[in-house]
Amino acid sequence: MPAVFLVKPGSIKRDEDGRILDARSSVTIIACGQHTIIVDSGAEGEEELIRREMARIGIRPEGINTLVNTHCHPDHCGNNHLFSRAMILDAKDGAVIAPGVRIIATPGHSMDSISVAIEVNGAESQKLAIAISGDALPTFGNFLKNVPPALHVDRNLAVDSMRKILSLSDIVIPGHDFPFSVRRKEYISLPFRI
Repeated sequence: MPAVFLVKPGSIKRDEDGRILDARSSVTIIACGQHTIIVDSGAEGEEELIRREMARIGIRPEGINTLVNTHCHPDHCGNNHLFSRAMILDAKDGAVIAPGVRIIATPGHSMDSISVAIEVNGAESQKLAIAISGDALPTFGNFLKNVPPALHVDRNLAVDSMRKILSLSDIVIPGHDFPFSVRRKEYISLPFRI
């Protein structure tokens, strides 16, 4: 079963009018047998932070063999160059990229938005479903308020994608926030390893 490591939680800062001042994506690693997958590579300028946090979990950038970007915005793919040995996956809906790891199409924020669905064993051999949602479900607040991402190309698709993610997941790793439990409606404390 896959192991999931949060390298770096995402964040978003807005001004008093709600305009985005700074956005930085979550960076997540999935280790599954021969597959070491990174989902989103963060914003340019975060190279040293990402290297340092990866070293803490014992993975080097050269050890990543697959790179998945949830969409092509620069805060999610700004460090793709760090993973020069990785195959950059242009994944489509339903693609299985490792045992227990598949792609789901989640358009709305952007038309190319995807999420990564992972099935792992939790406590007491209970299976858990984790979704790395990118900006299809960017923050815990979007979940609690049941509102789609403020930036979207199609509101109806964005709402449908959020519903899809929540219906498939026990845990969500959002694009711009800390991981949270869908059932308990609370953040999951760090360090985060399942």
